[in-house]
Amino acid sequence: MAVTRTIGPLHFEDLEPKRFEDLTRQLIYDFKDWQRLEATGRAGSDDGFDARGYEVRPPEDSAEDRDPIDPSGTGEHRLWLVQCKRERTIGPTKLAGYFSDTKLGIGEKLHGIIFVAACDFSKRARDAFRRSCEEAGIEEWYLWGKAELEDLLFQPRHDALLFAYFGISLTIRRRSAKAVISSRLAIKRRANNVLSQRQNADLLIIDSSEQDYPYSTNRSASKPNWFLAQYHGLHPHGLRFVVQRHFAYLSDDKSEWDAALAQNDAGPRRDPWSEDENDHQLRSETHDYWSGLPKQNQAWFEVVGVIPFERILGIDEMGDNIVQEPHVYAEFSGKHGPFMGHMISVKVGNHSSRSEIQPKSLTDRRVSKFPAELRAPVKLAPYGPIRFFRS
Repeated sequence: MAVTRTIGPLHFEDLEPKRFEDLTRQLIYDFKDWQRLEATGRAGSDDGFDARGYEVRPPEDSAEDRDPIDPSGTGEHRLWLVQCKRERTIGPTKLAGYFSDTKLGIGEKLHGIIFVAACDFSKRARDAFRRSCEEAGIEEWYLWGKAELEDLLFQPRHDALLFAYFGISLTIRRRSAKAVISSRLAIKRRANNVLSQRQNADLLIIDSSEQDYPYSTNRSASKPNWFLAQYHGLHPHGLRFVVQRHFAYLSDDKSEWDAALAQNDAGPRRDPWSEDENDHQLRSETHDYWSGLPKQNQAWFEVVGVIPFERILGIDEMGDNIVQEPHVYAEFSGKHGPFMGHMISVKVGNHSSRSEIQPKSLTDRRVSKFPAELRAPVKLAPYGPIRFFRS
């Protein structure tokens, strides 16, 4: 199963009660056109509500609907009460009790109420709350549970509150994603400009943290921190390099294959750090056996490694006096080195007329066509076939 990055549920119940009230009040600052918004809950004796707001009345309201606390008829106020409960569960009975505890001053008429809790409300609770508000003559009512609070916090205008209370910023995530994409596209353009004429050239791949290049004293033979590999062009996810190439067999119906894995024909033409001479005798024997196969069955087995754009930190097109071809600086990670994975294929023919198969592993549909001493993988290329994925 693919792993995705998601944001887990926000734990409103972990906030200190007064902080939960502060969060609610800050969320409703732009909910209405307030003349003033009072944090009554912080004073202790709150008459059953934690904030009181006076909404500026729309000018189209008729005279008979004007609030008694505004006898001048200027249409300035609508009274709202906000109640906050940082509880894990609130059922219909408890919700009705909280509603009945709300007290108004003499001559006050309640226009709207917002009841906010750190839990989810059932349909029964919501229906009971609606009936209580209708019976009390309240014109607007809102019941905000965890779902409504998360919806509000995940809106771009409330991103600062999401970060302040929970340490999460979707804006920062978007900016980070944008920076990653911009960097990826910049590397892709750079590779296209510098390497488009370097197809099949041996490029130098260097660990970006390497300090000893070009001296080979601390260089591992099996997992070197720099090595030469044949560039094979762009891949949708990165740069392709042929890390292994072997004489192979492919059946007429393209269902079976075999390869002489004892000899790697994709080795660099000249490796200044290699102490091993190319085994010309082994290659000659392998080629002679391969040449004896029917022409239509003479194939090549290739292992192509992909270095993702995200791991490439720079491309030096100048090279140096040791390797004059471009140098690719990449992040190496564990046993896979710079590669995100490898594609294997067995192919016959040329670019204009080619047949190939892509085995799922080194044993998938493989048969014995080469002698045993030629079939066994004696020596693999640096960071050879570790992970397999389809092209």
